[in-house]
Amino acid sequence: MLQRRRLLQAAALLASGGAAAQPAAYGDEDLRHAALLRDLALRDNAAWRLVEALTTEIGPRPAGSPADARAAAWAQEALRGLGLQQVRAEPFALRIWQRGPAAARLVAPVPQPLVMAALGNSVATPPGGIEAEVAWYPDLAALRADTSDRARGRIVFIDQKTERSRDGRGYGAAVGARFSGPVEAARRGAVALALRSIGTDRDRIAHTGAMAVDLTVPRIPAFAVSVPDADLLARLHGRGQPLRMHVVLEARADVEAVSQNVLAEIPGTDLADEIVLLSAHLDSWDVGQGALDDGAGVAIVCAALGVLQQAAQQTGRRPRRTVRVVLFGNEENGFDGARDYGTRHAAVRHQLVSESDFGAGRVWRMASRVQPAALPLVDAIAAQLAPLGVERAGNDGSPGPDAAVLMRRHKWPAIALGQDGTHYFDVHHTENDTLDKVDPAALTQNVACWAVVAWLAAQAPLPFGPAPL
Repeated sequence: MLQRRRLLQAAALLASGGAAAQPAAYGDEDLRHAALLRDLALRDNAAWRLVEALTTEIGPRPAGSPADARAAAWAQEALRGLGLQQVRAEPFALRIWQRGPAAARLVAPVPQPLVMAALGNSVATPPGGIEAEVAWYPDLAALRADTSDRARGRIVFIDQKTERSRDGRGYGAAVGARFSGPVEAARRGAVALALRSIGTDRDRIAHTGAMAVDLTVPRIPAFAVSVPDADLLARLHGRGQPLRMHVVLEARADVEAVSQNVLAEIPGTDLADEIVLLSAHLDSWDVGQGALDDGAGVAIVCAALGVLQQAAQQTGRRPRRTVRVVLFGNEENGFDGARDYGTRHAAVRHQLVSESDFGAGRVWRMASRVQPAALPLVDAIAAQLAPLGVERAGNDGSPGPDAAVLMRRHKWPAIALGQDGTHYFDVHHTENDTLDKVDPAALTQNVACWAVVAWLAAQAPLPFGPAPL
């Protein structure tokens, strides 16, 4: 029955008497409803209420922790309060990393304490710590190019800088130092890895984040120091003075735990078996409040579905496809939630996957990853977002970390709404990721964008996928 309906839909797009297909288009009623959703969202403050409650009542919520479980219970209550249906948690087992006390100091040539944070998945030092000479490298590329024994027996320091950018490309260029640096240092016999924080701030705070694990090389302790402390090390290195560092770091890895994805839906009508997925991640690092990463995203996508539900109650119009929100578990250190969701729902047709996980800045562009026949529909969505200050980008978009995992594994189509991330990496993965960094007005603009995208994706006269990869 479903296959017959899709064949009829495709046939309706063919020009009568011609071989070429007419471009797919939305009806006037669907476009008017999209405009209604946009206006409702701009007057709604549910997103601010949600992020305020999450950061105040729960706070930091590392995957598998008691706070993570409280966050999942909080999310289910909040989603029911928005009038959504099929609210549930899908638990999954995982192994987590737990931070312990840590400290680092420069021993020579000038004794100075260093502000630092252990990287996720780091192993502990011996109880008395590690003291060693520093092998300084300007960036990850320099370390990879080193075929000498300079790093052996030393603490490798990578001075990789992060350039400020609106779209996050500066972070993308730098984050490899954090993720791959410890493995590269271990391959060269280093006893530990330190690096300049992957961030754009000038504050004396350290940025945490995940590092890779390669079981073919020894695991070594790894940590980031604040940007001003990295500047100090660079100045001393520039004077030709040997650097010596001491670090003590406690951590536990591979701890058995349970986390969960939280789901809720607005059921569809004639295409209810197909899913339009809006997502964010519920977990956060154990520092800060997780307000921008990713409390704001949680609030935005939940509020967007809330607006769709409000409009349905006012007008009686429901989406053709089921619109689902998924709040993923453990995005920060393993993507376990995304992988579990993909395994559970692999057989379900997904019209769209998407994610809000770049803070709370205003949306300024929309990219896609859809089949060519769907591009006129995506262009029509972009036209509805233009009054909100959103530009149309290309068809090579990446929809956010968890959603990108699903897009690439299952070829599910995607839309990415790019937020202004100019200042995002000032606080990313730090103790400064707090509620005061969230702009309520920007939240409502985000909600309006996602409500329009969800509605028009649900109403589309043809499938958006498979995604061209």
